[in-house]
Amino acid sequence: MQVRADRVSVEGAHGTLLPPTSLALHDGELAIVHGEPGVGVTAFGLALAGRIRPSTGTVTVDGAANPAKLRELVAVVDAPGVSEPDGALSLRVVIGEELALAHRPASTEDVSRWLTEQDAAAFASVRFENLEPELRTRLLTTAAASRRGVRMLVLDTPDRHTSELESWSTLAHEQAERGLAVVVLTATTPLHALPETPARLGHLDQPEPRLCRDRGEGEEAE
Repeated sequence: MQVRADRVSVEGAHGTLLPPTSLALHDGELAIVHGEPGVGVTAFGLALAGRIRPSTGTVTVDGAANPAKLRELVAVVDAPGVSEPDGALSLRVVIGEELALAHRPASTEDVSRWLTEQDAAAFASVRFENLEPELRTRLLTTAAASRRGVRMLVLDTPDRHTSELESWSTLAHEQAERGLAVVVLTATTPLHALPETPARLGHLDQPEPRLCRDRGEGEEAE
């Protein structure tokens, strides 16, 4: 699978949210995308996932413009104002909602079992906003990756919760090693501190994503 954004821009009611930006990545690749803090970062993630229509440019999957297919293939994780959980809810409730979204069993027992498997049962009753950033991002990402048919993850500004890069960079790399395409949107981490040379919002020529899983025969990138 390849997802390609070609000169994608998004206009808002009061001006440009996202200047023309290009990006392409395949299964097993990791791309870090950096932009200025604000709604433009999330707008790019939603465009990649087929959840908003670009004002200009196109987003394609395997060469075809198919927003419905993108919505099936791409999960946007923790996007502010979109998929970000209500911080006042307990972890137990949030995970129940995430499992239901993934069309997985989501009874009280199912949630408890899932949290135990993730070494997070002790935090079941904790308000979601009080979780450590690493745990928050790991659980949301793991739940999103379990959705049926998902082949690409977009982690929306995990750096807004912490300055500890390893809290999200190792996780993103692990998901790409599993074969998923992974995009991490960043906004508050200094460019020089990022673990990869990032793609930049508003740029058309971008660095190649990192290949985290070797492609077998017949899996060469097109």
